[in-house]
Amino acid sequence: MTSIPRIGIDAMGGDFGPSAIADGAVLAFREMPGRFEVTLVGDEPEIRRALKRAHADGLPIQVVHATERIEMAEKAAAAARKKSQSSLGVLTQLHKEGKLDAIFSAGNTGAVVATALLGLGRLESVSRPALAAFMPNPGGGTVVLDVGANAECKASYLVQFAHMGSVYARYLLGRDNPRVGLLSIGEEDTKGNDLVFESLPLLRRANHLNFIGNVEGRDVFRDTCDVVVTDGFTGNVVLKTAESVAGLLFQRIRSEVAGDPMAMLGTVLMKPALRRVMRQIDWEEHAAAPLLGVNGVCFIGHGRSSSRAIRSAIRTVTTFVEKRVNEHIREEIEADRDTAA
Repeated sequence: MTSIPRIGIDAMGGDFGPSAIADGAVLAFREMPGRFEVTLVGDEPEIRRALKRAHADGLPIQVVHATERIEMAEKAAAAARKKSQSSLGVLTQLHKEGKLDAIFSAGNTGAVVATALLGLGRLESVSRPALAAFMPNPGGGTVVLDVGANAECKASYLVQFAHMGSVYARYLLGRDNPRVGLLSIGEEDTKGNDLVFESLPLLRRANHLNFIGNVEGRDVFRDTCDVVVTDGFTGNVVLKTAESVAGLLFQRIRSEVAGDPMAMLGTVLMKPALRRVMRQIDWEEHAAAPLLGVNGVCFIGHGRSSSRAIRSAIRTVTTFVEKRVNEHIREEIEADRDTAA
């Protein structure tokens, strides 16, 4: 890796195309000048028009042309195999060749996962990659994984998720000894499904894990633990529900304030505090989910990512590369395997 992280972005991914990507990159350069470089991959003429509108002249942004794009509605695995010259395919190949230190896409999640697995492969000793999402809470936030890469999981996968999530929490969230919980329908060992019952003893025996036992859905938003592990089906439901609740909260506050003059006056006085609260629960402030376990650095964003979300994603990806999180994940899983053997 070079001294400055080289971040590649799928400029054709997401609902807003190159415009949001270009604007977000400019915002990121203003916030973190000199910390990273960017390569945008996709339709070159379209990207350059977006960069011109974003006033990106003079910034360290390269453009690589790709002749195809993967649409959000396409079947992920088929698109990943057939469209090797898509923006996502070219981006992944550049990373594999060592020309980029990390990649990010707000495009078709399934296609990003499939392309990363086909193009980069898995870290040695990792059975399945996992998508990790940040959930805000009073303790500074919790990492939940998997949130969508694996609908069906084995107990051994969840142990690896716990290791990968612990490393992520240690280096990205600053937790010295991350507390790990297993998502279930109750704290008692007698509650759960087959996956929970099979995973519980494995997690308790795992080395280098600060496993605290079963946790419930409400614990995700409390300062109960730093990492929550579950299968990708359940995790994705948790993620989408949390996004919906945050959106409902924003909408209801605006609606109630707009219809009450006294509330409007109070809002003016409370504006700084409300702004801080909104920032903490705004998903666009935590807009990049790492695909942990692949042999590279791959982050996935929401399809609705705005320029603010792209800015936040670049910030997170840059820190991930700087702190060499993938190397620490490899070391953690190898250490656990060797000790168990």
